[in-house]
Amino acid sequence: MHVGPHGMPGDGVLIGGAGTGFSQPHEHRRVELGRDIVSAAYIRGDFVLSSGGRSSYYFDKYLFETKPTILRRLASFLAEMVPSGIDRLAGPELGAVALVTALSLETGIPFVIVRKGSKGYGTSRLVEGELHEGERLLIVEDVISTGSEALNAATKVRQAGADVRGILAVIDREQGGAENIAAAGFRMEALYRLSDLPV
Repeated sequence: MHVGPHGMPGDGVLIGGAGTGFSQPHEHRRVELGRDIVSAAYIRGDFVLSSGGRSSYYFDKYLFETKPTILRRLASFLAEMVPSGIDRLAGPELGAVALVTALSLETGIPFVIVRKGSKGYGTSRLVEGELHEGERLLIVEDVISTGSEALNAATKVRQAGADVRGILAVIDREQGGAENIAAAGFRMEALYRLSDLPV
């Protein structure tokens, strides 16, 4: 994947009233969004993660993904990080569905939803939506800890015939997920590392 928005030059987005001419630097907007995500969704306590490990803090993805003002900005930043040539996006249920939908609307790239398990009725598919053999696909995730959920999704879409080109996440908790994903042969990029955020 190409380099994301970290350290990119300002993009000249106008702020303030019409004709003010002030621009808000790109990195400043990324830092501001990170603060808003932490304010909305960072919780301290005793939590069990999807990996089975325990943590003294938790990013409740639903608390930031259900806020339009945050989700819209996330989609804009993530769109800049999507590598060229991607045919389809994939979002694991349930947490990444809103995220991949917003990113699809932002980029115009169609998406599929990856189920945790097949339902016992209807088509019983693990991958919902249109997916063709050999399509170049990007997994979209919210928060990565060990990377197990993202890797499960990557395995399912690969078994369905997709060519998985990488995993794109909002937050890397820096708990071995990037290393585990690399060891499995996939590339990963995150908009934020935990050490980037004011927690």
